[in-house]
Amino acid sequence: MRISLRALVAILLLTLAVQAQAPRIPRPPDTPKRPVADQYQGVKVIDDYRWLENWDDPATKQWSAAQNARTREYLDHLPARSAIKEHIRQLISASSASYYDLQFRGGTLFAMKYQPPQQQPTLVALHSPNDPSSAKVIFDPNAASSKGSTAVDFYAASFDGKYVAVALSENGSEDSNARVFEVATGKELPDIVPRVNFATAGGSIAWKLDASGFYYTRYPQGKERPPEDANFYQQLYFHKLGTDPKQDTYVIGKEFPRIAEIQLRTSDNGRWTVITVANGDGGQFAHYIMNSAGHWTPLTQFEDGIVAVKVGADDAIYMLSRRDAPRGQILRLPLSYTDRSEAKIIIPQSSGAGPDESARASIEDFLPTTGHLYVSDILGGPSRVRVFDTQGHALPAPSLPPNSAIGQVVSVGGGDALFYASTYLDPPAWYRVDAASGKSTRTALFETSPVKFEDAELVRDFAVSKDGTRVPVSIIRRKGIKLDGSNPTLLYGYGGFGVSGKPFFLGSSASSWLDQGGVYVVANIRGGGEYGEEWHKAGNLAHKQNVFDDFVACAQYLIDQKYTSPARLAIMGGSNGGLLMGAALTQRPDLFRAVVSYVGIYDMLRVELDPNGAFNVTEFGTVKDSDQFKALHAYSPYHHVKDGTAYPAILFLTGENDHRVNPMQSRKMTARLQAASGSNRPILLRTTSSAGHGIGTALDEEIEQDADVFSFLFDQLGIRYIPVANSK
Repeated sequence: MRISLRALVAILLLTLAVQAQAPRIPRPPDTPKRPVADQYQGVKVIDDYRWLENWDDPATKQWSAAQNARTREYLDHLPARSAIKEHIRQLISASSASYYDLQFRGGTLFAMKYQPPQQQPTLVALHSPNDPSSAKVIFDPNAASSKGSTAVDFYAASFDGKYVAVALSENGSEDSNARVFEVATGKELPDIVPRVNFATAGGSIAWKLDASGFYYTRYPQGKERPPEDANFYQQLYFHKLGTDPKQDTYVIGKEFPRIAEIQLRTSDNGRWTVITVANGDGGQFAHYIMNSAGHWTPLTQFEDGIVAVKVGADDAIYMLSRRDAPRGQILRLPLSYTDRSEAKIIIPQSSGAGPDESARASIEDFLPTTGHLYVSDILGGPSRVRVFDTQGHALPAPSLPPNSAIGQVVSVGGGDALFYASTYLDPPAWYRVDAASGKSTRTALFETSPVKFEDAELVRDFAVSKDGTRVPVSIIRRKGIKLDGSNPTLLYGYGGFGVSGKPFFLGSSASSWLDQGGVYVVANIRGGGEYGEEWHKAGNLAHKQNVFDDFVACAQYLIDQKYTSPARLAIMGGSNGGLLMGAALTQRPDLFRAVVSYVGIYDMLRVELDPNGAFNVTEFGTVKDSDQFKALHAYSPYHHVKDGTAYPAILFLTGENDHRVNPMQSRKMTARLQAASGSNRPILLRTTSSAGHGIGTALDEEIEQDADVFSFLFDQLGIRYIPVANSK
């Protein structure tokens, strides 16, 4: 690889600047090795830091506190941190309200409303999407907790719009109880239904048509199950308003798998409820149809390849199938039919061939309304919306902002729909589609921001992975950028569970990055759903290495195209993306200067022993299977840290209340890297006591995290932070 003289001078000056400005970093706390030997499929594996798994051990808590103190000593003395924090806070505080998770019930539009600088979003009811001033607060978590510790995990409004059931949890735990509020008065009813949600299988609520009560997901309570099964065996129960939850009625679920994840969706007329049961996190689903009397009928099984079922206003069942159609096809079956084999394909999958990316479009979601069927496709990252009649005949499609992502689509009666659209460079908005004309108009539920990206642009291109697969990358850069290898670049990736990397408004935090000349890149790697189920399956179980190869290829592309160099390249990811960070930094430590990893998984041999890890087995695999163990052991980041290797600077972030990924994963990986690294670059662990996996985190904590992350990146990449009055 050739590099320009200008870039060499920049790197030399960067090195001198970092040496001159870098704050002194205390030594890590002593971390004794206490080896434990395990046997997996005949292979002996030594774990030196097993003791850090036990959070009940005072020594582990003392070690964690010492790591936090060390991290704070470094971060709090970074010269740019206070200015970055204040800049982020000002931008967020000057942003407008945002609305999400909309529901239309009884002529009322319900929504979660986030109004900075409040710590948490509030639940509101509006007359229409064009009258935000009509928003009436139903429940305000900020009034319940001044520190922002109370969060709404989800809610469900009754069909007459009279009541709302709200799942509330504390400190990001996702351990929710359901509370009920009267919409007209905001009065809370005495009903409190425990354990309707947790981080393992999630949770769901659906009201009965007459609003006499609601169906809900229930976890084991009391001594119904052994302690190790307390967050498994989710079942469906019915709660009648005004009664003791101990008297609630069992509906279905005793025959479901230990790792069942139940979600409920009721038709717009309230007569039918679809019970969706996921077999863990791997993408298999079974479905049941329940009538308004609570009688259910099985519809699909795990092996049928049906991933979504919805009931239309025409009393027909619409199904998204991936069986022999990995990019998705939609089937229609009248409810009067009893044999699912009689379902007809009304929207076939895309051809999968041809130079146009639309040929590889994958159906991501759909919404049946009166006389219309709205279909959301994903095309390698960005989205499109198509419209059909209920027999699959194409109708005029709404216009969308270019390179946008479609989020929720909501039926609002008469065939009309609201949809949420976002792009990287413009604040998101809710649009209304008029069913009669097919035209879309922006509603009053649009966001504004002081962040302006007028001198930025989006470039879509492809990197070529190790096996020749073309991998999309979305590059957000300043117009007129010089491709000389000297640009500080931040590469983000996820790559798992069929979750796609879709456009989102970069907003306050990333604006600081672009303001300082940075480049922001999203890698649409395998394991996601960017091109359908084939793209997902090519990056899960024994094929997980493809995910890491794709990400490395994207990094190499940025270097080859002279966007940046290894000395100016940082990477970032969280959760499954944290696993990606661990694999990338252990497999190619020479390629990156800095790594930010949120709530990540690093010990792939023991992750399935945690409650949520058991749900992940259908995505990652299990050590109990010989071939899957070989694949897991071959890439498990914790087991591939090598003594004496010059690792990049790394910031691990985790939360004490994380029930999705055990914080011990970050503790053990930190200890192993601190003992092994042959560079003098910091390996830091940041643990917060007021958050979990990220859901329900208070605004103040989010700002603190962002300030820590970007001041860390600026310091490690040698970026001199220059405050700007307004982002452009």
